[in-house]
Amino acid sequence: MQTSQNPRSSGAAIHQLYHQSDQIEPFRLTGSRFQILNNNGYPGDTVTSRHQETSIVSGNAFNDQFFTLESSPALEIYNSPFTSVSSNTRSPFSPQGSSQSCVSNLHNSSPENTYGSPISNEQFIRDVAMELLGESDFEDGSITSSFQNVNKNNKLLQIGISNLDLKQALILCAQSMDDGGAKEITETLMEHIQTKVSVTGDPIQRLGAYMLEGLRARKLSSGSAIYKKLKCYEPSPKDLMSYMSTLYQICPYYKFAYTSANVVIKEAFQYENHVHVIDFLIAQGSQWVQLIEDLARRPGGPPSLRVTGVDDGDSSYARAGGLEKVGQRLAQVAEANGVPFEFHAAAISGSEVNWVNLRVYQGEALAVNFPYMLHHMPDESVSTVNHRDRLIRLVKSLSPKVVTLLEQESNTNTSSFSKRFEEALEYYTAMFESIDAKLPKNIELPRGDRRRISAEENCVARDMVNIVACEDTDRVERHEPLAKWRFRFQAAGFTASPISHAVVQAVQGVLSEYSEGYRLGERDGALVLGWKNRPMVTCSAWR
Repeated sequence: MQTSQNPRSSGAAIHQLYHQSDQIEPFRLTGSRFQILNNNGYPGDTVTSRHQETSIVSGNAFNDQFFTLESSPALEIYNSPFTSVSSNTRSPFSPQGSSQSCVSNLHNSSPENTYGSPISNEQFIRDVAMELLGESDFEDGSITSSFQNVNKNNKLLQIGISNLDLKQALILCAQSMDDGGAKEITETLMEHIQTKVSVTGDPIQRLGAYMLEGLRARKLSSGSAIYKKLKCYEPSPKDLMSYMSTLYQICPYYKFAYTSANVVIKEAFQYENHVHVIDFLIAQGSQWVQLIEDLARRPGGPPSLRVTGVDDGDSSYARAGGLEKVGQRLAQVAEANGVPFEFHAAAISGSEVNWVNLRVYQGEALAVNFPYMLHHMPDESVSTVNHRDRLIRLVKSLSPKVVTLLEQESNTNTSSFSKRFEEALEYYTAMFESIDAKLPKNIELPRGDRRRISAEENCVARDMVNIVACEDTDRVERHEPLAKWRFRFQAAGFTASPISHAVVQAVQGVLSEYSEGYRLGERDGALVLGWKNRPMVTCSAWR
């Protein structure tokens, strides 16, 4: 397949920031007690269901107990779950509808609550790595091999690589490449992986196919040449729009982002007569149709609304036209709903945006939206300009009423290659599992459906391959966990704004059509959408 070098996406205390742990921060309890919230999102609400009683668990119960993601060695276990907000009539922590506490359910050994290989496999991977890669030093939990006078092929045969499962083989292959392992070992592992992957298989088989592609691209070259070697074809704008629409329907991560941000912004605009939204990844502009309709129903009449859309270039390709198409569509919606409207097109990438491009007027209430965009901005580890923090400081200088940040809960920014690979493997395993779960009614897309395969290939796999294959400025998928985003925003002078009950309720309405495996929670005022016991995406608000 053929790709552009610029990948598409489905964006004084720095020393302290990058000496924090590379692991995703656990969802720690903020008090000595917490509540499992009922399906209305808040304890004490009356619910007509089989389970009206809110389960309360002492925080002390978590001192010596935890549930593990059963991940590979580079990943940290989670000491406690985020506070749960069930999107269904029963707590997702109690899949059988029992009244047990969430502690016992989270420790259940059912495959439903596990990711990756079991703990025994973790040790197995380390043992195999010792045999395949030679004498190793595990002081930091990483593998560094000596490769001194070792017959790698004999070692490979002795271990019996055919006994490795797919995840084990992927991890060992990445570790071998990270350590500068013998080409024979890497090739043999790749050949073994190739026999186990399929774009129509189960989640790990589909994921493995794309991860293998990334490993091969990385092995073939380095620097800017890597991404050019990917065998991805560039679909037509019409096809790409279809693939994006399919992904939007089969998993709720984008709906979560649009819905939660819209409610936060609507609340901030409640008493304002002149409002302005700056969207740093406006794409098709679909998110703002619902906001316009909500503002039209506001008691006392709607405010005048201005929308500034920042375009990343790739969105322009997908819609087969410039931002004027977005402006025309939103103007039609606003006119139909009686909302005074103005659209401003900022056809410029986020790393080039300056205050003159945004046209903020005095006397208007401003909201800024960062939807899965800031992780694309190069930070201080890539460029001395550090556009990531520059953009946050720029927005702070505009004095917005609220800023909404939507990001994946993953850390693929500054980790070493093997750790980054394992983090991506963990994260996307959960995502592919969630795609395999219950779909909204009237949607039937089996694994072999060409539309589903194309959506995964063009809207998800490309991001994964970028994480695995690319380095330096070519690697643009640089996710950070909520803890690091919090640090950046606070360093710029922002204060976190807690997510309201209304936001929770709106998101619960979205999740009601999907699998019970999706779990809604809260941490430090941010809303977290997880798949089973794996946090996936977050919505946070800043003032």
